[in-house]
Amino acid sequence: MSLFLNSGLLGLGLAMDACAASMANGLNEPQMRKSKILLIAFLFAFFQALMPLLGWLCVHAAAQQFESFERAIPYVALALLAFIGGKMIYEGVRHKEEETKSLTAETLVTQAFATSIDALSVGFTISAYGAAEAFVCAGIIAAVTFTLCVASVFIGRKFGTKLGGKAEILGGAILILIGMEIFVSGVFFPAA
Repeated sequence: MSLFLNSGLLGLGLAMDACAASMANGLNEPQMRKSKILLIAFLFAFFQALMPLLGWLCVHAAAQQFESFERAIPYVALALLAFIGGKMIYEGVRHKEEETKSLTAETLVTQAFATSIDALSVGFTISAYGAAEAFVCAGIIAAVTFTLCVASVFIGRKFGTKLGGKAEILGGAILILIGMEIFVSGVFFPAA
């Protein structure tokens, strides 16, 4: 398979968690500014590109140490996303319907990191690539993720407007489900 096609398909697969989290963010903040939408998409794209590069580097530099950390990835992702999602649900239940909680930069970075941490293992699949090919692959993954996340936030915003105060609760539940999916697939169905 060509580098571009393979990277595009990797980007699609890796972007699904980021898209779901982006949609949850749009649900949480239906009046979100376009600059914040672009920031969300950038953060998710950055981490989705960074993690495979770090995995690729680990394969070439310290594969033994990475293998022990790889087993912890599902647990870390579940803990981070469950914390953020639980906090969103709590705040959605606690606050009045007219109050909308703005997403902080810290929350967005944590989401981007948590949804991309499983992409570290993609470094193993691209380990045969040279440095230039690995960077091209990461760039394509970033472009695919960015595009899909922008679209996902807009979709979430549209539904968030219709759901009103229940959107934050739904967004939190989605983040928890993403964490559970990463955990179950990483612990019970690890990549070969």
